[in-house]
Amino acid sequence: MSLENPLHIKSVSIDWEKIDEYSYLRGIDAISGLEELAFNKPVTFFVGENGSGKSTMLEAIAVAFGFNPEGGTRNYNFSTYDSHSPLCDAIRLSRGYKKVAWGYFLRAESFYNVATAEEGYVDAPEFYHKKSHGESFLSVVQNNFKPDGVYILDEPEAALSPQRQLTLLIEIDKYAKAGAQFIIVTHSPILLGMSDAEILSFDDGEIHSCSYEDTDSYQVTEMFINHREAILKRLLN
Repeated sequence: MSLENPLHIKSVSIDWEKIDEYSYLRGIDAISGLEELAFNKPVTFFVGENGSGKSTMLEAIAVAFGFNPEGGTRNYNFSTYDSHSPLCDAIRLSRGYKKVAWGYFLRAESFYNVATAEEGYVDAPEFYHKKSHGESFLSVVQNNFKPDGVYILDEPEAALSPQRQLTLLIEIDKYAKAGAQFIIVTHSPILLGMSDAEILSFDDGEIHSCSYEDTDSYQVTEMFINHREAILKRLLN
C-alpha cells in the first residue's frame, strides 16, 4: 500500500502452524483457506451469514491489535468469560507507519460488561447503565471516536434505531476522513450503504469483495419492503 493512502492495519496473515489440527477454526470455510487478508479502504465491512466466521476474524484482529477480548480501549484488562478463539495467537498484523492516536473495540454482545468495567477505569465515567442501550452505544461513539484511531465494531447496529444508525454512519464517515480506520461486522443495510467503503463477504467458502447491492442485507431488505404482503403470505401460510 502506498504512503499516500496509509492505513493503521494494512493486512492480516495467519500462521496455521500455530492452530491445532483439530481446531474448529479449520472447519470455517472462509477462514480455513486464508493466508492473508488485505485492507484497502479506511472503512471495511465484514458481512455474511451467521456462523460464516466474520466475528471470529474481527475478534482475533482486535485481540492481536491489543484490545481486551470483551471490548473497550487497549487500556482495559478484565475478563467476565474467556470465550475468544485461539485465532488471535496465530494472526500477524501488518501495521502502517502512522502512530495510532486512540482506539476502541465495541462488541454488542459484551457491551454490558464493558459498561460495568468502565466505572473502574475512567476518572469521570459515563455511567452507561443509567442510559438506554442505544444511548449508551452512541455515547461510546461520541466519547471515543477520534482522528487517527482504530475502531473495531461488532454489530454496532444491534442497539440502534434506523435513525441512530444514520447518526453512527455520519460519525464513522467523519473520522474515517480524519485518518481513522474502521473494521466493522454488520448486517445493517444502512451502514453498508456508506460510500467508498469496502465490503468483504465471508459467504461462499472464501472472503471476497462484494458490492452493496449483492449483500444479503440489502437484497432481503429490499425484497421485503417492495413485496411485503406477498412474502408474508408465503412465509406465514
